Amino acid sequence: MLRNFRTTNNYTATNVLVAITVLMYIIQINIPQGSLFLGLNLYFSVYDFWWQPLSTIFAHGGIAHLAMNMFVLWQFGNLIERYKGTKEFLALYFICGITTSILSYGYIYYLDHQVNLVGASGAICALLGYVAYLDKAQRSGIITWVLLISVAPLLIGLPIAWYAHFIGLGVGFLYAIIRR
Repeated sequence: MLRNFRTTNNYTATNVLVAITVLMYIIQINIPQGSLFLGLNLYFSVYDFWWQPLSTIFAHGGIAHLAMNMFVLWQFGNLIERYKGTKEFLALYFICGITTSILSYGYIYYLDHQVNLVGASGAICALLGYVAYLDKAQRSGIITWVLLISVAPLLIGLPIAWYAHFIGLGVGFLYAIIRR
């Protein structure tokens, strides 16, 4: 995968997505109840907040959450974009991100009504699942990493959407199988 890099360009779709996500976070924290409005929660079906499966990808739970997600998006997004092209990267990110959101909503609806899902983690884990399928040498490391970032925070009491990480990993892996 690394052998197929083209020249570096700072104006990649990935970098634009990072900038848009940071801008959306600034908007989110400056509107009343921005996290509830832009995150994914029961308002999706109860009040027809139809935009939430997309907007949740751009909403975040704080600066550290935003910074961590944007760093991983920058790393893997640019890798995939250089290897597969901008159109394929954007299709992967949005199709898998929205699919992960909708599947994660199933968890919220049936198992935990109190959840307000925010963050790009599900979409980013889909990128990781995509790379895990394409690059067998990195597969076990990627799966181990997703397990670690999903379980370790729970052990110290952090409220993270572990299910969105696992769903995203699986969705990205399946997307790679379908698109190969």
